Amino acid sequence: MRESPSRARIAPESAPYTVRRSREQMLSDVREGLSATAKQLSPKYFYDERGSELFEEITQLPEYYLTRAERVLLEQKIDGIIVAVRPCSLVELGAGSATKTRIIIDAMHERGCAECYVPIDVSRDFLEATAKQLEADYPDMRVMPVVSDITEPFSLPPTVGPTLVAFLGSTIGNFSKEESIALLSHISASMAASDRLLLGADLVKDPKILERAYNDSQGVTAEFNLNLLRRLNRELNANFPLTDFEHRAFYSSEQRRIEMHLVARRQLTVTIPEIGEIHFERGESIRTEVSYKYDRATLEEILRVSGLSMESWMPADDASFALLLARAES
Repeated sequence: MRESPSRARIAPESAPYTVRRSREQMLSDVREGLSATAKQLSPKYFYDERGSELFEEITQLPEYYLTRAERVLLEQKIDGIIVAVRPCSLVELGAGSATKTRIIIDAMHERGCAECYVPIDVSRDFLEATAKQLEADYPDMRVMPVVSDITEPFSLPPTVGPTLVAFLGSTIGNFSKEESIALLSHISASMAASDRLLLGADLVKDPKILERAYNDSQGVTAEFNLNLLRRLNRELNANFPLTDFEHRAFYSSEQRRIEMHLVARRQLTVTIPEIGEIHFERGESIRTEVSYKYDRATLEEILRVSGLSMESWMPADDASFALLLARAES
């Protein structure tokens, strides 16, 4: 983000307005997604408080290699990254619990410059709890949480540069190429010459490894997926019968992506009062998430079109995951 001496915070939105706007957006998204020929729901609706907790459980599962692989890479590479960038501010897209973020913040502290941290996440309750804990753990660092859906335009509080923008967890994989370019273009347009983007991306690998990661033996991912319907029941007064839907995840070699679905076990009709009736045939599914897998060339192309240039490519020893550092092209 562009350097600014100002330390002003973003004025918080009023809670009633935020809730109302969020509900209207949810209704619009759900109406559009469930009226499509191939039904789908946005993965951003996974992350109510319970969904965020379940995702944290997923990151601890033995089959889910992504978090461990990225953490090891961060521990190996972060000192070199901090020496190269010398960031005074850290902005994190899709911050969640900010577990891995502490690796970055600690390295910034050791180099004597950790002015502020701006976590951005769609889950207000989860984000506020994370921010409160970080404020207690790092009392000399300003923590300025931003509740926002990163798929929509968002603004940031002024930060002291240079700024490191972290987009970790291969969250970029949840977006199509066009959506990724739109998001990264928004970021690159706000970056000063001294700022850098730190991106984590999952790489193409054996489909069996990928499918195990999204179909864990403990059923946590299935519960995470079904929690999306539980949220619609609670917030939109829908009547999805959860026992009549099952989790299914598979790898598409053609698309180079994992797809997660909720599949109807029988023919049924669901009612959402402000939307109407939604009919399901037996075996019909709702696609709830995609997770693209990458190689270096694909990521370099996405960065280039987004106005960014790769400076460092840092793959894991087993080529399962990669970090990259990029700057905005002048």
